Amino acid sequence: MACSAAMNRATLIVNPFASGVTEERLVAVERELRTSVELAVTMTKRPKHAIEMARALDNADPVYVFGGDGLLNEVLNGLGQEAVVGVLPGGRTNVVARAFGIPLDPAAAARALVSGTPRRISLGRVNGRRFAFAAGLGFDAELVRRVDRHGRRSDGRRPGDLLFAWETTKLLTGWRGRREPLLEIEGFGRAAFALVANGYPYSYAGRRPVKVAPEARFELGLDLVAPQRLLPHAIPRFAGYAFRGGAERADDVLYGHDLDRIDVRSDRPLPLQVDGEDLGDVDAALFEAERDAVSILAPDPGTLTA
Repeated sequence: MACSAAMNRATLIVNPFASGVTEERLVAVERELRTSVELAVTMTKRPKHAIEMARALDNADPVYVFGGDGLLNEVLNGLGQEAVVGVLPGGRTNVVARAFGIPLDPAAAARALVSGTPRRISLGRVNGRRFAFAAGLGFDAELVRRVDRHGRRSDGRRPGDLLFAWETTKLLTGWRGRREPLLEIEGFGRAAFALVANGYPYSYAGRRPVKVAPEARFELGLDLVAPQRLLPHAIPRFAGYAFRGGAERADDVLYGHDLDRIDVRSDRPLPLQVDGEDLGDVDAALFEAERDAVSILAPDPGTLTA
């Protein structure tokens, strides 16, 4: 059912430092939302501030999130099971917004979502921290950390895709294209690193979806993709899995679909990331599926215009 007729109040949480958030866009978003709801607007001021904000909200009213994937992650970590969330893309990658067919123009997204339909989805959780679409131990988490070391630009915004590509090349060069097994994944075996998907796609590289876990769905449990080892001659093939899929059929990749629990232990501490946010080094990670966890507003296709 459409949600706007039953809900006349809402909260808009904004990250003013997100790459796609400007004063003009915020005014346009507020204008669209206020046509249908009584709106309270709050701005984040520091890391994890959105978690605190979300915990203080009444889950009976919808929450609109204007920022990037990191802001959405924080909000989801503060909300209860009855919450309804509208994602307004204001970040660099906007994985969840793109996966749900939400317009990338934030005003158009707001216009579409005020009459959107709540879609129940699962969330992932690792060591107690929720994630919306993806988490990783090892390779992709180390890449997130390397990019973050460059710091944010003078306007507080993250670097772009070219830096990610450059740091990927540097990381593989530093490994000499080789990574031996460091992880023990209960019930699966040894692996070099682990990618855990809560939905599809795993992420985006520019405009291209990352398809390493093509069977993952937001309504199901978690999918695991864990190469047993990384060798120089296998790098082109693994890169192909990222953009064409096929990892689920590879003999040298551990793959699990629709899992409730993934228990991972590492020979030494490795970086852990959720939804592109660095959680530090860990030597153990317990990934769990939180099924039927929250509602995300999805646009009615009939409301979208070319």
